[in-house]
Amino acid sequence: MEQGYLHQVLPFLKDLKADRRKLIEEYFNSAPVWLMDSFQIIKMDKNVTFIRENTPVEMVYIIGEGTIRAVDFRIFGIRYEFMRFSGIYAMGGMEVVMDLETYRTTLQTATPCIMIALPRKQFAKWLETDSKALKQEAKAIGEYLLEDGRRGRALLFMQASDRLCMLFVDKYEDDASNGILTITETRQEIAEESGLCVKTVNRAVKKLEEDKIISRNGNKIIIDRNQYLKMQDLVAQIIDQ
Repeated sequence: MEQGYLHQVLPFLKDLKADRRKLIEEYFNSAPVWLMDSFQIIKMDKNVTFIRENTPVEMVYIIGEGTIRAVDFRIFGIRYEFMRFSGIYAMGGMEVVMDLETYRTTLQTATPCIMIALPRKQFAKWLETDSKALKQEAKAIGEYLLEDGRRGRALLFMQASDRLCMLFVDKYEDDASNGILTITETRQEIAEESGLCVKTVNRAVKKLEEDKIISRNGNKIIIDRNQYLKMQDLVAQIIDQ
């Protein structure tokens, strides 16, 4: 790969942190010029649905910067968030590898994002003609499936307060400012994000406050860095069991 050409077609790379820039360079290390010529840079605001389950796979998206979330609406039409991504993953890549015609998951931006989008045909051609790229994609799919299974098993044993901790850890990492996260969502919105009912959310919030894992200011939930670290440790212990 001509690294200079990659920077030419993806000019936002120069503004990224060095470690993030390096990950993207490594991902496209073997990318041919014809593939890079198909790149589209798309800037998205927070809370934009850019892939919908059961719609045709026309584009593959790689996160240049930001965080996205996988959501499910199939249970009573309620939005349930079950996975977040900020790494270098090809959204739609699994469907291409498995020869699936439609997306299997709905994806939304959890933060403002910069996406690298490319047509399915070009991405598929790259995998068909480059064994290194195919192996890279197979590894990414395997990592996703392992993490999804690990989190799914953990949810079976989680108390409601633990589920909220998992959600709040993700929110802190995405939205904290100067070490403080202020959650202004309603309890109904938190219920939809966590897959819990409102009454259960209220009880869990009360428990977390009593345990000094969160603080409250009226209806707002406040989380400082020490509280975040406590939640992060708690979630890690459950998931890694």
